[in-house]
Amino acid sequence: MSEKNYDVVALGELLIDFTQHGRSEQGNTLFEANPGGAPANVLAMLRKLGKRCAFLGKVGADGFGDVLEETLRSVGIDSRGLCRDKAVHTTLAVVHTFENGDRDFSFYRKPGADVNLAADELDEDVLSSCRIFHFGSLSLTDEPVRSATHRAIELARQNGAVISYDPNLRPPLWDSEDAAKEQIAWGLAQCDVLKISDNEVEFLCGTTDFDKGAAMLRAQNPNIRLLDITAGAEGSYCYYGDMRAFEPGCTLGCVIETTGAGDTFCASVLNYILDHGLDGLTEAQLHEMLRFANTAAYIVTTRHGAIRSMPERSEVEAILNR
Repeated sequence: MSEKNYDVVALGELLIDFTQHGRSEQGNTLFEANPGGAPANVLAMLRKLGKRCAFLGKVGADGFGDVLEETLRSVGIDSRGLCRDKAVHTTLAVVHTFENGDRDFSFYRKPGADVNLAADELDEDVLSSCRIFHFGSLSLTDEPVRSATHRAIELARQNGAVISYDPNLRPPLWDSEDAAKEQIAWGLAQCDVLKISDNEVEFLCGTTDFDKGAAMLRAQNPNIRLLDITAGAEGSYCYYGDMRAFEPGCTLGCVIETTGAGDTFCASVLNYILDHGLDGLTEAQLHEMLRFANTAAYIVTTRHGAIRSMPERSEVEAILNR
């Protein structure tokens, strides 16, 4: 990949995740306001791995927006492409955590500032100077951010960027399943690198057989050069050329919640591509990539929140070297 000012630029939602954090003396559930949003989570992990990152999106001109803008800066993410909306508040999400660490989301986003990002607000200089452009389907749910996403992909591709996509399905944010499938399918047709979860494979392909699902997605979208499927604690799968790799998940216990795990995995994969390229990867490299990504994702599940909870490379390597 040619030299660029940024390794990865991501576009999409930047929000506050209110995650459960114990109970008060009166027995009421306490919530911690954690900065989050899948694209920003990805960048936060990439920063831990020493990569140059920039974010494109919109938050409200409110207190939560102040927190999020400062958070980006504090973790070293370039925020010049972050817009502020004076009319619409920052998007919020309440994370409901289950006993096994899995979670469900309730969104406060109709409207939400991230949906109001318009194409003419994009920082084109940032988009023209990135090695990888990353996006998810939440920026495809509504206008004008959908058109902004289309334009960002067009600009990034014109300037030679690898396109990375994580559907990150959140059913409550779509008007219907058909609308979700249509827009997610559009994203699949744009990307070179796809990170997709087990439930998303079932949603799109109607199968729980990952090999069949991967074959369907690749047949429908020959543009996908590297496809990763995450399956929670079970592990992850990679499909590249005629190769298939599987690595079991890291299961050392102490899981608190799984918010940000998939984003951490995705960032680790993108980091590997930045270091090794997307051409000529070997099966041994695919296994190496998955092992690191699985381990990094596990560490995040032992902590609250995402952006401020990403592990250092040394923490991941310490577990891998055991």
